[in-house]
Amino acid sequence: MEVQELIYVAAVGVFTLMASVSDLRTRKLPNWLTVPAFVAGLAFHTVTGGWNGLGQSLAGFAIGFGILFVLWLIGGGGGGDVKLMGALGAWLGPIPILIVVGLSAILALVGTVGMALRDLAAYGYGHVRRRYMPVVASSTRGGRVMSDEELARNRQKRRVLPYALPVALATWSLLAWKLVVVPS
Repeated sequence: MEVQELIYVAAVGVFTLMASVSDLRTRKLPNWLTVPAFVAGLAFHTVTGGWNGLGQSLAGFAIGFGILFVLWLIGGGGGGDVKLMGALGAWLGPIPILIVVGLSAILALVGTVGMALRDLAAYGYGHVRRRYMPVVASSTRGGRVMSDEELARNRQKRRVLPYALPVALATWSLLAWKLVVVPS
């Protein structure tokens, strides 16, 4: 493995590991993690690939950030997830970030269904309905209108699987595939 490839794999691996640990522990992906990762991805690809590398990095950022931004707008995921995918896209580029987005969505779905089935067996339907059903358009509680902060807290409570974990697993799978199955 060349030094350049080693730096790439190490940087992406460490970034996704740190994001997963942060998301699992605090349910947050801080700017101090995502913003430097984005800048480092742009810098790495500019140094190693010139203007073409910068263009690929920016395209990956736009795709990763854009897809998760649309999901965030409709209430699926948090702002940290958007920044995570943008920064990761800056490292991976346009096609690999699309693969990671798709694979991480499948992994998140499988993980959430598995957790729901586990909870259904342990606690029953009422618990599963309250925990896993999305916050719908209703913004009232007991006849009064909930504030934006209350709605945000309710959405956060219903998040069962920190999204950085399936993103990391999808990324590591992609990196392993590239290193083992399709060596350059």
